[in-house]
Amino acid sequence: MIENIAAYRFVPIHDADALARRLGARAAELELLGTLIVAPEGINLFLAGTRGAIDAFVDALRADARLAAIVVKRSRSATTPFARLKVKRKCEIITFRRGEVSPLTRRAPALSPQRFAAWLERGVDEDGRRVVLLDTRNREEVEHGSFAGACTLPITAFTEFPAAVEACRTELADAAIVSFCTGGVRCEKAALWMQDHGFANVWQLDGGILGYFEQVGGFGYEGSCFVFDERVALDSTLAALGEREPSDFTAHPYEESP
Repeated sequence: MIENIAAYRFVPIHDADALARRLGARAAELELLGTLIVAPEGINLFLAGTRGAIDAFVDALRADARLAAIVVKRSRSATTPFARLKVKRKCEIITFRRGEVSPLTRRAPALSPQRFAAWLERGVDEDGRRVVLLDTRNREEVEHGSFAGACTLPITAFTEFPAAVEACRTELADAAIVSFCTGGVRCEKAALWMQDHGFANVWQLDGGILGYFEQVGGFGYEGSCFVFDERVALDSTLAALGEREPSDFTAHPYEESP
C-alpha cells in the first residue's frame, strides 16, 4: 500500500532555492514521487511512497523550524499516483498573480470542519446570517463533486477567480461566505482578496475538502473530490475512485507560474 501526503504552509522562505534543493534531494533519496513546490511565500507538496519513506520525509520537513507546524493530510492508494518526482522553485505556491494578497501578513477567519458541518446543518451562522458556500476550484474539479448548494464559478484557473466572484457579488451580499478548495491553499488567498474588495463576513474552510473528509466525513458533500494525480478523485473516506497508469500529463493548478 502506498502512502500519499498533501501539505502546504505559508511562511517566509528567504532561501527558497537552497530549500528546494535540500528537500528535493531528500525526497529523491527516499524514492518519493510527486510534486514539491517551494517559493518565497512557503511550500506546497503532493508526494507518495512507502509509509517509512513518507514518515522520514515529514520528519525532515519538520526539522526546519519554519515548517515545524506544517499540517500533513494522508491517504492511501494501491499504486503510486505519480510518474516521477518534480521539484519546482516558483514565485508563488499557488498562482494568483495578486501580489498585494499575502497570507504571510494575515489570515482570514478559518472554520474548523466540525463548525463548518454545524453551519451546513443549520444553514445559518451563529449570528443568524445565511451561509453561502463558495467553491474556489475550477470547472473540471467541480464536475466531480462539491458541497450541496455551493456557489461554483466558471473558471479554468485560479487567476480567473477575482473576475468570476465579482459577478456573484449580489448573490453573496449579506451572507456568511465560506470559501473552500481541495486542501485549503487557494482559500487562503481567495478569502483575503474578498476581504480587501468589500466582501464582508468571509471565512475559509480550514484544511479544505480533504481535511473535512478526514475529520467529519461526507456530510453535506455530493460526489467526489477531484485530485490532480492518477487517482482521479477521492470519496469521503479518502479512497480513490479510479486509478490510471502514472503519466506526466496531469497538471497541478499550482504550477501555472513561471
